[in-house]
Amino acid sequence: MRVNRAWLGLVVLMLPTLLVAMDMTALLLALPQLSADLGATNVQQLWISDSYGLMVAGLVITMGTLGDRIGRRRLLMIGGAAFAVLSVVAAFSVSPLMLIVARALLGVAGATLAPSTLALITNMFRDERQRGQAIAIWATCQFTGGALGPVLAGFLLQHFWWGSVFLAAVPAMALLVIAGRVLLPEFRSDQAGLLDLADVGLSLVAVLLTVYGIKQLTVESVPVVPAAALVVGTAIGYLFVRRQLRLETPLLDLRLLRNRPFTAVLIALVFAGIAMAGTGLLVTQYLQSVLGYSPVASAVLFAPMGLGVAVGTMAAPALARRMKQTTAIAGGLAGSALGSLLLVGADGASALPLVMIGIAVLALGTGPLFALGTGLVVGSVPPERAGSAASMSETGNYLGGSLGFALLGVVAAVVYRSRMDGTSDSLAGAVATSRHLPAGQGEELLHTAREAFTAGLHVTGVVAAVIFAGLAVLILTMRPATRTTPAVLPGYEATRS
Repeated sequence: MRVNRAWLGLVVLMLPTLLVAMDMTALLLALPQLSADLGATNVQQLWISDSYGLMVAGLVITMGTLGDRIGRRRLLMIGGAAFAVLSVVAAFSVSPLMLIVARALLGVAGATLAPSTLALITNMFRDERQRGQAIAIWATCQFTGGALGPVLAGFLLQHFWWGSVFLAAVPAMALLVIAGRVLLPEFRSDQAGLLDLADVGLSLVAVLLTVYGIKQLTVESVPVVPAAALVVGTAIGYLFVRRQLRLETPLLDLRLLRNRPFTAVLIALVFAGIAMAGTGLLVTQYLQSVLGYSPVASAVLFAPMGLGVAVGTMAAPALARRMKQTTAIAGGLAGSALGSLLLVGADGASALPLVMIGIAVLALGTGPLFALGTGLVVGSVPPERAGSAASMSETGNYLGGSLGFALLGVVAAVVYRSRMDGTSDSLAGAVATSRHLPAGQGEELLHTAREAFTAGLHVTGVVAAVIFAGLAVLILTMRPATRTTPAVLPGYEATRS
């Protein structure tokens, strides 16, 4: 594939990467408006917001391997076309159930896009340096999209109805389908074998139950159902792992984990996702509920996190030319630890500048991990297994995000409740209660609740700093990356991409 054509193809691949990430977060601002219009209950609102992400997380493993087997471009074209059609269906939904189903099916289509785009990059860019630059651009689109989603939604909601949030994806997906057939190469493995439906079912149920359990543990007052889902999901996941280790051509080749750099980067992606998602959750709530900014203003003030990731990922290839990749990744994570610590000082008049600088530095430091680390993952396997490796990377990202919301959300909630002496479970609850109290008592309750929430943000900053520092040490101590050998991946010829 000629170089110019490869770079034009990368531009095409940027579209689904950006839009899938934006679709994960854009609905947050539209949810109140569409819920009022459709008459959605609290439970229905939960499924409207969660069904998309759950299906993406549950099917990304299957779609990564499916692309290896039926053709990565073919799967991308099918997913892009389906995404466009389902976006129209979602935009014109007339009931909560219709929107929930449309969002779930959008998640199925979205799951085809991320691993296919990353795997195609490994085919289009055979030169290691160019591939690193391309993956950096891909990572920039993925993580910037998540930050830009609420900003785009805020703009659209000011001028149009809530369905416009979904329709924004249609032109881009149409361009992907048209231009992709000309600019993107096809690639499939002749030795991949058939897709085992038992593997697909086990992986889907295991991930769905696990992610659902993690997400719901923090919002259910009686967490029996989420805890049961987590236990059952873990048990099914164990059965899935045992089955994969016995099969000659598994859906998810866990033998890749014998490669220490591969495993170290996956661990780093999961835990960096935990730290980023947890701090992001607390900071967005802090901007709105403590500092008093509107949702749209908070989305704009939160933009430095997305911009920080963008700058960090784009700068990663240049850093890799001047130092070892592991040094660049570890150095960035050390910077993320310092950015997390800035959140500890957020209070009073200096709160907003410290928060904005803190999240920007935190995100900037993760850039080399997302760009170079993802390159290490897909570069550690033969081209035939790039889709499977990409799906493992994406699964790590989704699990990290879900764990971050749950685990660091719980930490912040415990700090908040202890500071409130059990008189309030959440800042939102304190705000609601204050409206029914005399002015003086209401103001005092709000002041105490905001201080308690701020303390939770400070603790979250410390926890995130510890996580990033630990990951920096992990990356520094891992061995240099080597491509997996044919002995580890039977049935495949290990050729350099």
